[in-house]
Amino acid sequence: MARDRDAQGRAENARPRDGLGRPLPHGSPGVERVEARDRSPDEALAEAQDHLDREMPFHAHEVLEEQWKAAPEPERALWQGLAQLAVGLTHQRRGNPRGARTVTTRGADAIERYVAIAPHGIDVAGLVTWARALARDPDGQVPVPRLRR
Repeated sequence: MARDRDAQGRAENARPRDGLGRPLPHGSPGVERVEARDRSPDEALAEAQDHLDREMPFHAHEVLEEQWKAAPEPERALWQGLAQLAVGLTHQRRGNPRGARTVTTRGADAIERYVAIAPHGIDVAGLVTWARALARDPDGQVPVPRLRR
């Protein structure tokens, strides 16, 4: 089967995906993909939280990763860390405790330096606490995190 390509000829994966971002066979019903677009920090946080609340952390990661790549330098590590927390939760939900522990710890380490300033109303301290708990027990019951206070 030929690979899907964008207008510039770069490979794309147009296969449908499930709620945790796993590819499904072509022609299968999947969940709606995250639309690439410019978002304000408020819009990105609200959309990511909506995905998290619907148990779609992979999709939250895509929103947060897009924000990370567009963020000004002083906030890049914050958004990258938030995206890593969503990836860690994705690994946990997929049954990969090692991946959950590793990526969630990396994300917590990245955002921890923002605790004092907590930009955009992000509950940095709460997210660090949540992430450290997930990393300690990635096989346990992990609630969806709250991005904002």
